[in-house]
Amino acid sequence: MSLRIGIVGLPNVGKSTVFNALTKEQNAQVANYPFCTIQPNRAKVPVPDPRVEKLAELVQVDRAVHATIEFVDVAGLVKGASQGEGLGNQFLGNIRDVDAILHVVRCFDDPNVVHISERPDPGTDIEIINTELALADWQQLERKIEKLERQVKGDPKLQLLFKTAQALQDYLGTGQPLWAYAGREDHVFQALNAEMRFLTAKPVIYAANLSEDSLVNDNNYVRQAQAVADEQGVEIIKLCAKLEEEMAGLTDEERREYLALSGVVESGLEQIIRKGYALLGLISYFSFNEEEVRAWTIRAGWTAPQAAGVIHTDFERGFIRAEVIPYDSFVQHGSWSAVKATGLLRGEGRDYVVQDGDVILFRCNV
Repeated sequence: MSLRIGIVGLPNVGKSTVFNALTKEQNAQVANYPFCTIQPNRAKVPVPDPRVEKLAELVQVDRAVHATIEFVDVAGLVKGASQGEGLGNQFLGNIRDVDAILHVVRCFDDPNVVHISERPDPGTDIEIINTELALADWQQLERKIEKLERQVKGDPKLQLLFKTAQALQDYLGTGQPLWAYAGREDHVFQALNAEMRFLTAKPVIYAANLSEDSLVNDNNYVRQAQAVADEQGVEIIKLCAKLEEEMAGLTDEERREYLALSGVVESGLEQIIRKGYALLGLISYFSFNEEEVRAWTIRAGWTAPQAAGVIHTDFERGFIRAEVIPYDSFVQHGSWSAVKATGLLRGEGRDYVVQDGDVILFRCNV
């Protein structure tokens, strides 16, 4: 499975620059006017994980295959986007299939880059986007409720679905996102969400896009954004998209050194992946053969057969057992044969819950 993140924000907050910085490519057009992006920009990038290269070195294979993350950059949203203003309905539809939303908030002054208002106002800017996402979900539910109202007369079994849809619409009407809805683990909510792909049910990360000189010492804008994030219980990262975009052609080591000069420990991509994985409850495990080492992304709590199914669905159906060694133990002993010789290699059955960093060989009947 590949983590998918949709990038949203007002026009000219630096969304496409953030996209280019995260993907380390000049994939998205950047211009000083609204709706420069019409068609969504999409790119898959490898998830930085030094464990993959280390394992490839130890098992002596040339190919190290990282897990991937897909970014979807849509045009800037404006007030009225849920009603189609600025082609908003089209843009919102492009992010219904993502797993999480990265909401870029402008936290810098630049007279050469126009803003929708006289100057950035993180609190108001965030509220505009969140309101449009909520209105889009509310309208979807309104259409669903109208349909269910007709259907429920002939099928009483739909009554619970009908009442849940009404409750969700009422909840959105209070200004709360569906990711905060107390009944979101209920199977009826899950069924509705699977069908309608609610925008406000997706986890959110705010990305405060700063000028380089504000990366270490927060300016007033980022403090306002942080206050909103704290109040809502939403994760926030700080990055200078322009700075990171300028490093696109550098090696990972050069990029780290360059960021360190600005007092930054983690790149924007590293921050987003770390927080995104935590928000969605994702972990990585590793497999290898005579040709490659590969990282696989799964949900925390998945059993060995479910993890095997990410490699191939036949592996889940034909699962026999998993031979498992934690990454640190593998590195300590240096090879699969050395691990087996120490007796540390574990044979695990169908109920084994895979842990982050497990190195696994699956035995399957396919």
